[in-house]
Amino acid sequence: MKFRREAPILVAVVGLLAVTPAWTQPPAPWRDPSPHAVRCVAVEDGVQLEVLDWGGSGRPVVLLAGGGNTAHVFDGFAPKLATRYHVYGITRRGFGASGFSTAENPVARLRDDVLAVMAALKLERPVLAGHSIAGAELSAVASLRPDRIAGLVYLEAGYPYAFAVRDGPRMNEFQISGPPFPRPSASDRASFRSLQRWDAGVYGFRMPEAEFRQIWDADGAGRPQQPREAPGSQLFAALMSSPAPFTRIPVPALVVFANPHVPERWIGRSADPRVRQAAQAYFAAIDASTKRQANALEAAVPTARVVRLRASHYVFLSNEHETLREMRAFLGTLK
Repeated sequence: MKFRREAPILVAVVGLLAVTPAWTQPPAPWRDPSPHAVRCVAVEDGVQLEVLDWGGSGRPVVLLAGGGNTAHVFDGFAPKLATRYHVYGITRRGFGASGFSTAENPVARLRDDVLAVMAALKLERPVLAGHSIAGAELSAVASLRPDRIAGLVYLEAGYPYAFAVRDGPRMNEFQISGPPFPRPSASDRASFRSLQRWDAGVYGFRMPEAEFRQIWDADGAGRPQQPREAPGSQLFAALMSSPAPFTRIPVPALVVFANPHVPERWIGRSADPRVRQAAQAYFAAIDASTKRQANALEAAVPTARVVRLRASHYVFLSNEHETLREMRAFLGTLK
C-alpha cells in the first residue's frame, strides 16, 4: 500500500479530531535494548544497589564496572558472555540507580557490598570480573573470602590499587596529566544517540547508550547536558592515594592489561602538533608503568594468567572479541 500524505488529515476530519496525527504525538519512552532484568538488592540500611541480570546458564559471572561507570557499561558485552554463563552486573554505591552512604573504610565497604549481593542472589562460587578501579574490590573479596569465589578477571584492573608488589610502580606514576580532552558541542548533545556517536568518534569504540543515560544529566526535552555528579566518587580518593594492602591473589586469576594503550582516535586527527606530542609523552609514560606492573604481577603470582593486548583502557569494548576469548578460555579451566 502506498503512503498517502492526506490520509491522516482525512481521518482527523471524519473522526472529529479524535485521532491525533502521528507527527504530533510525543516520542515513545526510551527503553534499554539490552536483554537484562533489573532488581535492587539491599546491602545495608537505606542503601540498595542496582543489579542487572542478563540470564544464561552455567557458572555465575559477576561484572563490576570501573570508576564513574555503572553496570550498564556492559550492556553490549554481557549478552555475548551469557551464551555460556549466567551473567550479572552490579552498579557500585553512589552511581546510577544505586543508593549511597559514605564509609570510613571504602575498600572494606565496597567489598562487603559485593559479598552482600552474592549472598542475596545465592550465588555459589561465582567468578568476579572487574574493570579498572574494580580491581580493588576483586582483591578485597578474594583476600577475605577466597572460599566464596571461583576466580577473578582483572580487565585493565590489576594496577597498584588492586595489587602491590615491591618491584612494581606506585599509583602516582599513573596519575599524570595527558593532552587536553575534547568536549561535545551543543549539536553533539542534541540527543543521547548523537552523544554516543560523538564519544565513539573520540575513543574509537562504542559505549552503550544506556550508560550515557545513567551518567549524564538531561534537560526537560531529554537532551544530555553534562556528566552527572556521582556521590560515590568520594570513595575513590582513598583507593587511589594509599598503597593496596593486597600482595597475593589466593584464587585463579586472569589479568588483562592494555599494553600498549591505543591512543584515543581524536588525538591522531588533531591538527595541533602540541596535542600529538603531549599525547605521545603521556602514553609512553603510562605504557612504561603498565609494563612494570604487568611484569611484577606475573613474577609475584605465577599462577595468574597475565595477558597484554594492544587496546584502550576499556579493553572489553575496544577489544571485545579478544577479551571474550581470553575470559572463556580462563573460565573453562576452573573446576
